[in-house]
Amino acid sequence: MSRPPHQSILPRSLETLVFDNRFTRDLPADPDRGNNRRQVYRSCYSRVQPTPVKGPQLVAASREAAALLDLTEADIRSDHFTQVFSGNQLLPGMDPHAACYGGHQFGNWAGQLGDGRAINLGEVVNRQGEHWMLQLKGAGPTPYSRNADGLAVLRSSLREFLCSEAMFHLGVPTTRALSLILTGHSVMRDMFYDGHPALEPGAVVCRLAPSFLRFGNFEILAARGELDILEQLVNHTLQHHFPQLGPPGRETLVAWFETVCRSTAELMVEWSRVGFVHGVMNTDNMSILGLTIDYGPYGWLEDYDPAWTPNTTDAMGRRYCYGRQPQIAQWNLAQLANALFPLIGETGPLEEPLREYSRHFELAWQTMMAQKLGLSAFRPATDQSLVESLLQLLPLAETDMTIFFRHLAGVPQHVENHQDRITPLLEAFYRPEQLTDAYRRQLADWLEQYARRLDQESLPEKQRMERMNRVNPKYVPRNYLAQLAIDKVLEGEYSLLSELLEVLRRPYDDQPGKEQFAQKRPEWARHRPGCSMLSCSS
Repeated sequence: MSRPPHQSILPRSLETLVFDNRFTRDLPADPDRGNNRRQVYRSCYSRVQPTPVKGPQLVAASREAAALLDLTEADIRSDHFTQVFSGNQLLPGMDPHAACYGGHQFGNWAGQLGDGRAINLGEVVNRQGEHWMLQLKGAGPTPYSRNADGLAVLRSSLREFLCSEAMFHLGVPTTRALSLILTGHSVMRDMFYDGHPALEPGAVVCRLAPSFLRFGNFEILAARGELDILEQLVNHTLQHHFPQLGPPGRETLVAWFETVCRSTAELMVEWSRVGFVHGVMNTDNMSILGLTIDYGPYGWLEDYDPAWTPNTTDAMGRRYCYGRQPQIAQWNLAQLANALFPLIGETGPLEEPLREYSRHFELAWQTMMAQKLGLSAFRPATDQSLVESLLQLLPLAETDMTIFFRHLAGVPQHVENHQDRITPLLEAFYRPEQLTDAYRRQLADWLEQYARRLDQESLPEKQRMERMNRVNPKYVPRNYLAQLAIDKVLEGEYSLLSELLEVLRRPYDDQPGKEQFAQKRPEWARHRPGCSMLSCSS
C-alpha cells in the first residue's frame, strides 16, 4: 500500500538517519584496533572512537547543512544533537574511522599524514539518495595524530564553520559545516609558535561532504607500492563518485583524472573570483571532488596583492599566495598523476589532462573576469589588455578587492567629469594619501577604456549593475569579522556569530542595516592576531 503524500515530507529524527558506509565496507581496514600513533600499512583507514567530552555546548548550526541530512530545527535544538555531534554518543549504523593518507607539504613529500584530528562517523543517505560523510574535526586522537592531541580550539573551529557555509552561499564548491560545539575542555596551543603556549577553549566541528578523499589518499598507496590497494581505492572512487564515467578500467581512470583536472581548475577560478586564499594547498588538502577542503589559515584578499598569503608559515616563500594558487593546483595534480601512473604504465594519457588544465583554467578565468566586469563575453582582442591593465593598476594603491568590484557596478558609463567615475570607488581604498594625481589619472584612463567597452554591450546600466552584483559579493567572511565573533563567543555571547552567519547567507544582496559587515578591514585589525595572517595552530 502506498504511503499518504504527507508522510514523504515528515522530518527525519536523528534516530532514523540511514547509514550506508561504503568506504569502510569496500576498502581494507587497519587490523590494529588500538589508538596508538603508528605507521599504518596496506589499509585505507583505521577504526577509532571519538573522545567523549564533559560539557558540550552548541554554539551554532547550519540549517542548510542539516537539511542535507533531512534534519530539522527541532533536531538541531535537541540535546541529543549536541551529544552526537560532539562525539559523546554514536547513532546506530555509524562506523567511526580515520583515513590514512600522505601528502606533499610545501612541495616536499611528508609521508604518512592521515586524519590526525578528524574522525569520520559514517555516510548518511538522505531522502534524495545522496550520500553525506559526517566528520568530526577536533574529536580526539587517532593513529595518525603523530605528536598532537587530536583536538581543536574554538578560534580555528569557528573560522572553519563560518567559512564553509559562507563559501557555499557564495557559490564556491566546498565541504559543508553542520555544527560548532564547545567541548568544555581547555586545549593547550602555541598560537604563534613562539614558545608561549596557552590554554584555549576546545571545540568540535561536524563537517559534511560526499567524500573527504584527497589526492594524498592515493599518493600514500603509490609511495608504498601498495598497488593492489591503490587499484581498489580508485575503483571505489569511480564506482561511487564518478559512475557517469563508466565501469572501472584504464580508460575510465584517465577520464576521471581529466575530470579532476577540470573541476580543480574551475575551483581555482572560483577562488580567484571572490578573492579567497586557502593558505595551505598541500596535496593532502586537495579534494578529488573539486571542493574547498580544510579551512586552516585562510584569508580574503582585502588589499589586492597577488603575493599575499594568510599563512604565517608561508610568509617567507609565499608558495600558497593568491597569485600562485592556480599553478600550485596544477603542480598538485601532477603529484596525483604520479600516484596513478603505476596503474596505467605510461605518461601520455596523464600528461594531456595536465596540459589541458592550463587551457581550461584560462578560458574559465576569462569568462569569470568578463562576468565581474559586466560583459556578456570575453573578447580577447579588447578584453585581454583591459583586464591586464586593471590588475596592474589595483596593487598601485592599497585597494579592497571585494569593495572595488562591488562598487565598480555603480560607476557611470557617461560622464562630463572623470572624477564622477572615480567617486563611487573611493570607499575601496585604504590609504587616501596613495591616491596621487598620477594614480587618479591612470584610474580615470582605465575607467574611460572600460566605459568604451561597455558601450559595445548595449546593455542598460541598471541591468549591468544587476549582472555584476550577482558575481561580485558585497559580504565575505573577512578575518576580522570572524575574530570579532570569536571574541564574543569567548564572552559567552553567540548573537554576533548568528547575525554574521545570517548575513553571509545572502552575500550578493544589499541588506539594509547590515552595512557594517561590508566595510573594509579597519585599521585596528591590520596587525591584530587573527585579523590578517594566521598560523596553522588550531
